[in-house]
Amino acid sequence: MDKRLGFVGIIIENRKTASSRVNEILSEFGDIIAARTGLPYEKKGCCVITLIVDATTDELGSLTGKLGLVEGVSVKSALSKSK
Repeated sequence: MDKRLGFVGIIIENRKTASSRVNEILSEFGDIIAARTGLPYEKKGCCVITLIVDATTDELGSLTGKLGLVEGVSVKSALSKSK
C-alpha cells in the first residue's frame, strides 16, 4: 500500500485524564508522524493537537481508531487523494 500525506486533528476535552494515553498512542505511531503541534486552550478547558502524517489508510485508521477510544478525545483526519 502507498503512503499518502494527510492530517489528524485531535481535541482533548480533559487534558489531565486523557493526555498521557494520547501521548502513548502518538509515540506508538511516531514513524508516520511528520509534524505535531499542540495548543492548550484554557478558555475552553481543552487541548488541540494537529498532526501531519505520511501514512497508508490502514495506518491512519489504526491511529485514529485508538485515539477515538480514549474517553474525552475527538479525532478527525484526511489523506490526500494521490501519493
